[in-house]
Formats: sequence, C-alpha cells, structure tokens
Amino acid sequence: MLAKIISGATVGLDSIPITVEVDIATQGLPSFTIVGLPDKAVEESKERVRAALKNAGADFPAKRITVNLAPADMPKEGPAYDLPIAVGILNASGQLEADLNGSVFYGELSLDGSLRHTAGVLPSAIMASQRKFTALYIPAVNSKEAAIVSKLKVYPLEKITDLYQHLSGLKVIKPAKKVLVDLNKSVEYEYDMKDIKGQETAKRALEIAAAGGHNVLLKGPPGAGKTLLARAFPSILPNLTFEEALDVTKIYSVLGYLSEADSIVNARPFRSPHHSASSVGLIGGGTKPKPGEISLAHRGVLFLDEFAEFPRSVLEALRQPLEDGIVTVSRASGTLSFPAKFILLAAANPCPCGYLGDSVKECVCSPGQISRYEKKLSGPILDRIDLHISCPSLHADKLTGLDDGESSNKIRERVQKARKIQTKRFKGKKIVANGEMSVKQIKEFCPLDKECLDLLKSAISQMKLSARGYHRIIKVARTVADLEQSKNITPIHIAESIQYRVSEES
Repeated sequence: MLAKIISGATVGLDSIPITVEVDIATQGLPSFTIVGLPDKAVEESKERVRAALKNAGADFPAKRITVNLAPADMPKEGPAYDLPIAVGILNASGQLEADLNGSVFYGELSLDGSLRHTAGVLPSAIMASQRKFTALYIPAVNSKEAAIVSKLKVYPLEKITDLYQHLSGLKVIKPAKKVLVDLNKSVEYEYDMKDIKGQETAKRALEIAAAGGHNVLLKGPPGAGKTLLARAFPSILPNLTFEEALDVTKIYSVLGYLSEADSIVNARPFRSPHHSASSVGLIGGGTKPKPGEISLAHRGVLFLDEFAEFPRSVLEALRQPLEDGIVTVSRASGTLSFPAKFILLAAANPCPCGYLGDSVKECVCSPGQISRYEKKLSGPILDRIDLHISCPSLHADKLTGLDDGESSNKIRERVQKARKIQTKRFKGKKIVANGEMSVKQIKEFCPLDKECLDLLKSAISQMKLSARGYHRIIKVARTVADLEQSKNITPIHIAESIQYRVSEES
C-alpha cells in the first residue's frame, strides 16, 4: 500500500514542500530503504522510526518498506523527516486511517516515541501557510515559533501516540494559541549610556548610527571605553518591526538557536565574534552552506573588537555584504543567498601598543610597526564605514566625576522618532533606513541646495574623497537632519557629517 505525506525542507532560509512517499510491498524480503538523496541524519531515521513505533505500541511491518523523498534530485538533510516517515508507515500499513490531505508533518522522534526540538520549524510554518495547507503537526517545544504564523492551525505534539489518537478521533489535540507579538515592550539591557564617562562625540556618533543604520569605527587607546560603548549600543537601537523580527527569527530557527520559550526574536541581535573567527564562520558557507555571524547579526549589530587583528582575507570578505546587505555563497551543490543587513561596529587601536597620538601615555612603536599595522585595514573596507570616531583617553576629572550622562532611554526616543520618519519615507521600498539608500534613492530623497553642494565640493577637494565617501556623507547628513526633525538637509548637517569622515590620504 502507498501513502503520501507532506513535509518541508529548508533551502537557505526558506522551506519548500517535500512529499514523503511510503510504499509497503507485499512481496520481497523485509527491508527498510530511504531514497531521494538523504544525508546521514535522514538515513538514521530508519532506526529512530523503527524504535519509536515499537515503543509507542504500534506494529512495525516486517515487509519491504521503501521511502521516497520527492523531489528526488534535491539533497535532504536533518532529522525532521522522522515524523512524516512514521506517519506514512502507519498509514500505508493500515494502522492509521485518516485524511491527511492539507496537513504538513515536521519533527524529530526520540526512541520512546516522543518528539524533540527540531530546527527550521518557522520556515516550514510559513511555507505551509503560503501554500494553503490547513494544519501543521510539529513538536510541542516548537509550537510557539510556529504559532506566530497566521491562517494555519498548529498542532503541538508531545508523543506520536497523541498524533495517532488525534487522527483516529480517539483524542482531540487543541491547536496552539496564536502568539500575539509585542515588539514595543521594554527590553532590559546590561549596559546603559549614562554609565559611560565622557566620550560625548562617540555617543553622538552612535546615536546617528542607530538612527540611520550606519557603520562605525571607534579608534583609540586601550581603556578609553570603546568596548563599553559598543556593549551599550544595543540599548539605543530602535525596536524591530514585525517584518524585521520575522526575518531574524527565521535565521535563528534554521540554525536551531530558538529556545522553547522563544516565539520570536524581539530584540535586535548583537554578535561579537572573536578575531580568530574564520571566513566561513563570519560570512557563512561550509559543505552544506549555513548562515554565518553576519547573517546572525541581520537587522542588528556585528561588533568586531580588535578590528585590525582579524585576518585580512576575513575583513575583505565583508565588502559585498556591507555594500549589498546580502551574502551569496556558491558551492558545487548550488548557490544560496543569506540576508546580512547589519550595522558594523568596529573597534581598533591606532597602533600595536595602542598609544599613538595619546596625550597620557607615549607610543613605543617604530614607524615600520605603525605602517604595517595600519595596512591591515584596506582602503575599500574603511571607505565602507560611514562614521570614523576617535575615542581619546579619559582625564581624571572626567573619570571621577559624579555627573551621569544622558540615559539610553532618552537617546532611544530620539532614534525611534528618526526611524519613524524613515519608515514613512521608504514606504513601498525594499529599504528601511538611510544607511541602505542606493545612489538613485539618494538623489530622490536627499535634495541639496547650492550652499550644501559648495560645502561638499570643498570637502571632496581637500579630503580626496571617493564617490562612495561622497554619497555616505550625504546619507549621514540625512540622518542628522531626521534626528532634528528637519525636512531638508542644511549646511550644518553636512558639516557635522563631514566631521565623521576621514581623509582618503590619512
């Protein structure tokens, strides 16, 4: 007898339907075969399904069982096919008589018949909803992440016996309650801007970066507060929109990083890989391509401390993602694209000892050492960073002062207002912040008067700016204007933006 069960396979960050065909032949020696390009985890489903069905009290047919995962030319990986294979065997053997049309099954089985946490549930739920399936059967521990998807009944399963009784009409499993996502609720942060002494220029630059989605490089001696500023940066970022949160949650779901308590990622990600990270770890890839750190930082922050200590090849790999907001991984098996729209926040010392140009401690590096250190960061990478900030050493009166700075909450309120202006400005576009504008969009949304253009011409001439640097100055100026609730960009906004740009000759 033949049974057909629908499941899902994750390709990149999206899911496509997979038909699990189970045939139990009346002739031939007992065997259990899975075809359709299964990987090792899918091959091992044979033993998990066999033990799970027996321990759940079902009969495992001592016949020739053939399972086909269609389409057969696409590689299948992971343990998510355990549940559909088990349901297919029960249906094909006549132990389960139920209408399975319109239902999707997805989940890993334990040997005792219970269902385990499975990666990639959210993309499968989105696929099921988009393709007009009516029911999704998944492990109970994954039910919250699937319950945010509308127009789909999500049935949480503890054990396969619960599914059998539900489909047989012996017991009713209630669909999981829809999860109402509140992205405006306050998030507790470990660090607050008011606790950071001094560095007013850096704080102002971080406010601009948060408001417009601009990349930042903090440069200064050890102990100046660069890392502390970076750690406090998430506390001033604007709230995620639902579409942004859904994109981020899909990435974490595919990698299995969502816990049982999580339904959606409600805070902007903050990723801080060590400078020994490999190119694959940072960018993504591998034999079976997976998202890297830059995709995990999507719609959030990628903090690279000790920026100049990262291998040059790793930093150069950031060029395309910083420009396009997407990373394309090409392998012999195919090409996948992962989203990577993040704010790059980098911190570096000015020289190997860290005290070049410091007013407190003298630099002990030779000119050759300084030159080699500076060459670790290429011009194209530095050109893609909008805001270059110097963080000087703190003097004793600043460090011991009792006055607190402005709190993160107050700064975030201004940032949120600026983001609302940008949301309205870019409605119907594929971008959400000023930092993502293309050249065409800069011309459309950033008109400049003659005084602003004269100021820019002077800056280009004196600082030897590239075309990219010129456009990034305008984008930062647009954000400065948004923070002041100004409709037009004025020379004051351009002047402040130029302050955060370094000369191409420096």
